[in-house]
Amino acid sequence: MARSTKSDSLADEDAFELLKADHQKVKGLFKQFKQLKQDEGSGAEKTELVTEICEELKLHTQLEEELFYPAVREAITGDELEEGEDLMDEALVEHAAAKDLIAQLEEMDPDDELYDAKVTVLSEQIDHHVKEEEGEMFPKAKRAKLDKQSLGAQMAARKLELKSMMGSKASTSLPKAATAKSSSPR
Repeated sequence: MARSTKSDSLADEDAFELLKADHQKVKGLFKQFKQLKQDEGSGAEKTELVTEICEELKLHTQLEEELFYPAVREAITGDELEEGEDLMDEALVEHAAAKDLIAQLEEMDPDDELYDAKVTVLSEQIDHHVKEEEGEMFPKAKRAKLDKQSLGAQMAARKLELKSMMGSKASTSLPKAATAKSSSPR
């Protein structure tokens, strides 16, 4: 029986599911930070968690900006074109704001004034961004018949490439569907 390869599982990837998995991962990390803050966790614990949040977000925004957003811009036509363009533009502005906070956090120590506040504001910004993406952008892209499998495969491959380049602690997991496929014989 032939063994499944990494490229086999990447070919089965769904762009929307990949992004949703990233969204859930980061939401969980922010939830952990909130709990750590309430429990008065150590600076080292906060640093480790915020480093992971920042790495995950940098990776995610790069994937969206390099691959997902251009594909969505190209796919959306007709009556939805203007609103779709506005959504893409707003998403890029939201990314810029997140990148600014990430850069600030990467230069700070957890004991610095406003550290916790900046993590909280970043969490709120990301929550807003995710709601717009999943609630407005994804449905438009689906109606435009975006090739979610081909784009998903490109995104998954690029994600693995970026992680290896970053030497990242960022999660190397793909959504459960891809992991299940890659571990089962074909």
